[in-house]
Amino acid sequence: MGNLKLAVLALLLALPARAETTALDARASYDISQAAIGGRVSDHVLTDHAGRPLDLARLRGKPLVVSLVYTSCSTVCPITTEYLRGQVKSARKTLGDDGFDVLTFGFDANGDRPAQLTAFSGTHRLADIAGWRIASADPDTTAAFLEELGFSYRALAGSFDHVTQTTILDADGVVYRQVYGEAFPPQVLIEPLKELVLGTRTRSVAPRDLWDRVSFLCTVYNPLTGAYRFDYGIFFGIFFGALSLLLTAIVILRLWLERRRMQRPESNSVS
Repeated sequence: MGNLKLAVLALLLALPARAETTALDARASYDISQAAIGGRVSDHVLTDHAGRPLDLARLRGKPLVVSLVYTSCSTVCPITTEYLRGQVKSARKTLGDDGFDVLTFGFDANGDRPAQLTAFSGTHRLADIAGWRIASADPDTTAAFLEELGFSYRALAGSFDHVTQTTILDADGVVYRQVYGEAFPPQVLIEPLKELVLGTRTRSVAPRDLWDRVSFLCTVYNPLTGAYRFDYGIFFGIFFGALSLLLTAIVILRLWLERRRMQRPESNSVS
């Protein structure tokens, strides 16, 4: 069944883009994307902007940030790439130039040829950043790769309706985190990379680091609005949870003190 699904998806990729009457279901696409977390990406062989083979197996050993675009896009994909470029440069200041790699993958199997990839890379100055590669693949490989990444899209008339998704793979090629939107809170990208590159979660107690950690934990993505938001409900949950524990402790303490008080006369009468 899995091979049949990939074959159908590959066939659709090989066909010219045609208009669809329905848009992507945001909730379903989000669920598919999240379900991919924990799955390992196969050792696909892609084709880079120079027409050379790019074996994903050779990119193992360090985290890989995978940005999914199509080069003929004139709106979301360029904005996403420019924003990601800035965030990658910021992350490199903390994690070093060789801490992680980046791959921009053109998912339009028909249109994302080496020449188009080269032009896209030049426009966004991707070659200026160490460890940033750009590639595409044949329809079969593209179909398999996108399924493993949990990426959803639909061909429209001359373009694509797709999830704006950036995927973080760990050093073994396992999907570790999904990042959504053309612009996202910096900690959504940087915190997972810190965990992977440093091999541990952030433990600094400096006020700024603590606030960054709290911001990361309280930042949630809403697939229906396509935006991140700060979830104050987490603070309320912590507050009421702590209050409940405190009240329970007070009741237990009062019962214990009352029991001690009632036992004192008995002790005196025995003596």
